[in-house]
Amino acid sequence: MENILSYIFLLPVLVAVAMLFINSGSSSIFRRLALAATSVQFFLSLLLFFQFDKSLSISTWSGAFQFVEKLDWITMKLGSIGQLNIDYFIGVDGISLPLVVLSSLILMIGVISSWKIEEKAKGYFILYLILSSSIIGCFIALDFFLFYLCFEFMLLPMFFLIGIWGGERRSYASIKFFLYTLIGSLFILIVMIGLYLSVVDGSSNTFSMVKMMDGFYDPGSVLDPASRELFFGYSARAVAFVFIIIGFGIKLPIVPVHTWLPDAHVEAPTSISVVLAGLLLKVGAYGFFRIAYGMFPDVAVEHTTLVAILGVISILYGGMNALAQNDLKRLVAYSSVSHMGFVLVGLAAVTTEGASGSLFQMVSHGLISPALFILAGVIYDRTNNREMEHFSGLASKMPVYTFFIAVFFFAGLGLPGLSGFVGELMVLIGAFKANSLSVWIGILAASGIAISAAYFLWTIQRMFFGKYFVREKSWESFMVDLNAREKFMLIPLAILVLVLGIYPRLVLDSANETINFFVQHISNFNP
Repeated sequence: MENILSYIFLLPVLVAVAMLFINSGSSSIFRRLALAATSVQFFLSLLLFFQFDKSLSISTWSGAFQFVEKLDWITMKLGSIGQLNIDYFIGVDGISLPLVVLSSLILMIGVISSWKIEEKAKGYFILYLILSSSIIGCFIALDFFLFYLCFEFMLLPMFFLIGIWGGERRSYASIKFFLYTLIGSLFILIVMIGLYLSVVDGSSNTFSMVKMMDGFYDPGSVLDPASRELFFGYSARAVAFVFIIIGFGIKLPIVPVHTWLPDAHVEAPTSISVVLAGLLLKVGAYGFFRIAYGMFPDVAVEHTTLVAILGVISILYGGMNALAQNDLKRLVAYSSVSHMGFVLVGLAAVTTEGASGSLFQMVSHGLISPALFILAGVIYDRTNNREMEHFSGLASKMPVYTFFIAVFFFAGLGLPGLSGFVGELMVLIGAFKANSLSVWIGILAASGIAISAAYFLWTIQRMFFGKYFVREKSWESFMVDLNAREKFMLIPLAILVLVLGIYPRLVLDSANETINFFVQHISNFNP
């Protein structure tokens, strides 16, 4: 289908604009419009997935992308300096395709999770749809300016969605989220400007991410790999790589720039936690793939140990913090810090197994973590409380709820046959196989799986087994099992977690050619 990417990208924001002209008296119409927009978006992303050519041979990044659309967007003469050219340039490859499909699914489920939003529903769903377009835009943009625009546009809707519809400390959490992300964006902005001034398309500078990855540098420019320009003893490219690590590391997030995440998750409404954990963290990881490693492969191979250590620290520190939590939602938030650390370890390995495992871990976590936040929200909706010490023996009262908790907890701790196992296994194989990484990196990363098992199994034992108990007698009448809406959100996620655990080729086949080229692209710079 021609222009299918534009439909997927622009449909939610067009519906959001249409909502501006609808009377805000009834909240149901905004819910239905948002669900219709994200459902069509999901359907189109499935068409995209099945029409994608998985066997396309790739020799350059310009030949890696399919469904490409490119139009002149902003052209401005800059006097004697030259001309500013910004294009509406989008496309997908094997790395971005699974993330587009994942995003459209989670965004649709997020609308269903928002079904009880009544207060200021018009504003909520307009912001949600703008956020939806921004997330998709990040994964399909091939013009750095367009990517950065979408990256920044995620910030504002999320700030208001947490700050207006969040919990008691929503103002603190939303401001902290805003400041952390804004600081990270400034580091990315500096690198974007440097790349624009260094990369050329013909006779003019360009924001084309494809040209940046293929290395069309103007000789002598600030980020030209052949340039010897130094900043405090480091090359300009090394400094730019560190800036990218900081910028996208905040979004991932990596320790020690992770502290915004638990606060944002705890205070955000359940639906926004679903999107935040399922998708926004993946934008950070995607930035490592596409920009840090895709555009700075020569620097990346020199800093594999640094990136791997950051990943291991996140795995261990996030896991230990999760083990210490009493709030179910905060536990899931810290588990996300831990599990996203595997993405960095897999990337640092610079092997096909490691990179494939990183991508698969992104998709797997994008299914598991939203489900866990939905399940945490179920308890909170019924009791207005998430403290684990206030519950016991819930399996006897809520057996279906307990079943789904078990499925996603076991998937999170890496039980064979579920998707979490595949991603972590491939990352560990890649880490042990990599000549550039110490064997201790793999050993320490593997120990994170044991920590995951500890906090997930301990939570099941504390909350679901033993004698039935809830702290407040007034909660008794609300302790009912999952309703139809809650099951409707969780069943497709559980099915996908099982299917991908048994048949990971569903994701890996579409990514295989791109991942092989990605690894070869970086390995060419190995000393």
